[in-house]
Amino acid sequence: METEGQFSPASAEEARERYEALGSTAQVVVKEVAKAMGLDAETYEAQVTSDVVETARDVLFAESLAVRVGTMDEFEFWRADTACEITLVGAENVDNVVWHAAPFAERAVAATFQSERRAAVGTLRRQAFGRIYREVV
Repeated sequence: METEGQFSPASAEEARERYEALGSTAQVVVKEVAKAMGLDAETYEAQVTSDVVETARDVLFAESLAVRVGTMDEFEFWRADTACEITLVGAENVDNVVWHAAPFAERAVAATFQSERRAAVGTLRRQAFGRIYREVV
């Protein structure tokens, strides 16, 4: 079993603080991407809304989440020992699972995969943000 990512908030407050701290980073990322795309100031003002910056912040937050990657057996072993309510996406008859738990919320999200680890990690992080953190932050 391996862990990818570094952020695993111990509390809702810690999650909110991290999300808030990413606001300025999201603004800079969006501004630099707009520059790279050659957007002029007028187009930038018209196209770059608060929703665009918020989406960038959501992605930055989700992509920093620590997730565990392991076999189905490793996941089932972890699952037997957790009090979290688990949402499992994907097929149950595959070899590998990626998961993220938020014990403070008593919830976890898992995504199964056979061979596309990178895609599963990305999917899981988006699922974790949407299912656990969106209502917290």
